[in-house]
Amino acid sequence: MQLSPYRLGKARDVYNYFNVFNAISWNLCVGIIITLFALRMGATSTYIGLLSAAFYIALFLLPLGKILAKRFSIIGIFSFTWIARSLCMILAVAAPFFDYAGYRNTALLLIMAGVILFHLFRGVGMIGNNPVLGLLASGPDRGSYMTQIQIINSAIGMSSSFIIAMILGMEPPIFIFSILLAAGVVTGVISGYMIRKVPEPAAEKEGHGSRLRQVFKDAFSQDSLRNFMFILFLVIMVSGVTRTFVVVYAREVFEHNDGLISLYSVFGGLGYLMAGLIVKFLVDRIGAKPLFLVCVGIGLVSIIPVVFIPQAMILNVTGAILFMVFLFFMINFGFLGSEGIAQTYFFALVPQEKMLNMGIVYFFIFGAAGAGGSLLAGFLLDMLRVMGMSSFASFRVLFIVLITLALTALAMHRKMKSLGSLPLKGALEVIFSFRDLRAISILDKLNKAQDSNEEQILIGELHNTPSHLAIGGLLERARSPRLETRFESIRALEKLESLNDKAENALIDDIINNPFTTAYISARILGNNKCTAAIPLLRELAVSDDYMLAGEALIALAKMKDEAFRSKVERLIRDTKNPRLMIMGSEALGLFGNTDSIPVLLNILRGDDPPPYLRDEVLLAIATILEIQKMYYRILVRYRSDKSLAHTLAMDEVESALEFITSNEKKILSKDNVSSLISHAGVFQRAVEKYLNDKDGTEMSHWILDIPNEYSKSRYAIKSILSKAVLDNDLIVFNSLRLLIIHWAAQELRIWGAKVK
Repeated sequence: MQLSPYRLGKARDVYNYFNVFNAISWNLCVGIIITLFALRMGATSTYIGLLSAAFYIALFLLPLGKILAKRFSIIGIFSFTWIARSLCMILAVAAPFFDYAGYRNTALLLIMAGVILFHLFRGVGMIGNNPVLGLLASGPDRGSYMTQIQIINSAIGMSSSFIIAMILGMEPPIFIFSILLAAGVVTGVISGYMIRKVPEPAAEKEGHGSRLRQVFKDAFSQDSLRNFMFILFLVIMVSGVTRTFVVVYAREVFEHNDGLISLYSVFGGLGYLMAGLIVKFLVDRIGAKPLFLVCVGIGLVSIIPVVFIPQAMILNVTGAILFMVFLFFMINFGFLGSEGIAQTYFFALVPQEKMLNMGIVYFFIFGAAGAGGSLLAGFLLDMLRVMGMSSFASFRVLFIVLITLALTALAMHRKMKSLGSLPLKGALEVIFSFRDLRAISILDKLNKAQDSNEEQILIGELHNTPSHLAIGGLLERARSPRLETRFESIRALEKLESLNDKAENALIDDIINNPFTTAYISARILGNNKCTAAIPLLRELAVSDDYMLAGEALIALAKMKDEAFRSKVERLIRDTKNPRLMIMGSEALGLFGNTDSIPVLLNILRGDDPPPYLRDEVLLAIATILEIQKMYYRILVRYRSDKSLAHTLAMDEVESALEFITSNEKKILSKDNVSSLISHAGVFQRAVEKYLNDKDGTEMSHWILDIPNEYSKSRYAIKSILSKAVLDNDLIVFNSLRLLIIHWAAQELRIWGAKVK
């Protein structure tokens, strides 16, 4: 079942409210407060490890939840267990009273019983977690919405930790824990009632693989899922141990009080919040896999200093506090961030119809890793102390083990399926690229745009911020019913350095379906990106009634060097009367770069008074074929600005070439070669002056033909064509053409002078 946009929005709003009360209840019942509560009563590391393990062990009750889901609604189970788990914490609320009466062991037992029952009911109710999230996190913003939930949790956790820090920092009596826990019970009951308003997820079809044994067999028969589960196991083990025992580390190694440790957890919540904000911003653009690896890497970097920190730093109050702030912030940023993004990756990896069964496997792995890690870590610390090792040294050993596990997980990252994500290197380039980050920001605003005018403004910004990450968003807008939006979207694609297959196919569809509108832009983009798959279609469209599309098709084919079609281009520009098509066809011939096309271009100049803008384009095309377009363009621009400069510009070319020959004369070794070159250079000025002043190209024609072939940059065909052009009375009237030929001749003379030995 997929909810309509309106119902999905309302369901998400309800779930967000549930999430707020649930996060408050969690932090007041089983967050850092329960660890501080137990430590205040003298709990050992093994006891703390067992408290932490209860969270993970409860996940093994998911099959019981699945059995109940056959008889009751998933939302009903979710609601009942959430209320029941909160009420179970009344046992922990009563613990201070027993401690005050002198029954400390009983008080510790009540805390343990309350926490275990809390997690057991939670474990049953978690059967509804993945189906509900799978229903609410549907659509293209799946990763973003999942991370939004993480942001809510982290923001509430940070706020709760700050309040707890303010209360416990004053070293209040132990009864204050009862008040805080009671508040957690109340908010937990409220959250249980709130979840009832969420729509019921579709029931999973029964069939093959419904038994637990078969579910695991099905899961681990898939390479991608099996590899991910193993990596997840290692990461959750490291994450669970670090986040649990960093509190014990602060208490036993640094001997900091409850209030200060609670304040550290505020920074931990800030780290989790920052991770959530960054992941939400990036996940739908670069994918879950690289972000998962980045978060694990950050978590790994954060725990390495624990191994190398000198013991003397413990005595430095300022340094110790700053170090613990860093440690809490980075551990939560890295490892809690990786837990959140791992679930997003899992939702993308598993099809919706298998979500319930595979969700059980996911949480079994999660539970086994967390419980095993917490129990073993607690036992290891107590065992090392019994052996006479200090707390400082014991934690150093523990974190060496954790670093090894994290490195193993990262080393296996290649076995994770990409699921459309960017490779890790590409993701890091995006993270550190201001242009890509700005493009992502614009895309987020584009998704929230209320009207087409706002869309056009934002698409215009994307045009000025080209990024391959924008392709998906631009292609979506390229299907807009509004022409201006389609136009701006396709125009923005033109600025990208490369296109993917999806973009190329979309542009091919556009040139088929949208003539006279955006098709010509799409044709141009395909040509710029050398999309050879479009060549057959572009050949057909070269004779389209849409002359803009036809012209861009000609240029695109030229850019892709479709030499077989060049003769067709020559015929098209010869037969057409459309000046725009003649200009674009001329440009195409210039791009082909074949000297055989020069006579065709010169014929355009012989036509009935071709307009100046057409003449200029034809001459620039010829210059491109002659490979002198850059320098000639400057000459042409100056001539166009002041036509009286024709003689001056021509003689500048002559003087420059002759000066080059004179300056290189002493470097030339062969006297025969010197005399031949100097002789040819000597008549150059006279030939040019007669060509310019008297419109007599006879001497210029001979001069061109006398250039030795071995020193000529061009083939013999060019000399033959240009030597005839200077004699053509129909062409000699165009000063811009004469400037082109003189510039080419001067360049040939320089080449001769440079190559002669």
